[in-house]
Amino acid sequence: MRRALLTTLLALALPLGSLAQTVEAGGAKFDTSMEVGGQKLVLNGLGVRYKAVFKVYSVGFYLKQKADTTDGVVKQDGPKRVLLKLLRDLDSKDLGKAFTEGMRKNSVPEERAKTINGIFKFGEIFNEMKKANAGTAIGIDWIPGTGAQIFVDYKPVGEPIKEIEFYNALLRIWLGENPADEDLKELLLGKEKKSRRG
Repeated sequence: MRRALLTTLLALALPLGSLAQTVEAGGAKFDTSMEVGGQKLVLNGLGVRYKAVFKVYSVGFYLKQKADTTDGVVKQDGPKRVLLKLLRDLDSKDLGKAFTEGMRKNSVPEERAKTINGIFKFGEIFNEMKKANAGTAIGIDWIPGTGAQIFVDYKPVGEPIKEIEFYNALLRIWLGENPADEDLKELLLGKEKKSRRG
């Protein structure tokens, strides 16, 4: 009887299936799968953003199916998630400026006009944040029919941004022609980085 009870308690304590599997980047843990918009997404790639020799944040991309090219990520249908975990205290306004600048630098001409509204709203969210502390989770989900929902520590912030062009520009911060970090681009596409960092 005791053995049966112990077995039941252990079964309840263990994660269901493989949902609780995690991987690590820069000391931050990421689940290998998540649910967004009622659909299961898999971790496409994961890496650390460096500024000089300092770790700034870890970032992971979640998609329905793995993709190893920029077009494969950007043009894939269905929900998506970009998830960042800050590795140091940052000025939220500076972080917002870096993201909006990255979007402007990497937006493609045919989509540029439709990114302006989203980029403005995105920047405003960071302007309103008092501080971005180490350990903060910042995510941006794309949910078809709803738009891009930003969240901070898994709580929605602001109204969804409707334009898919905004979300495409967001993905290109890391995957565009002028990415934030070439090594990180390779990692987010599920490839080995080209060079090593100390």
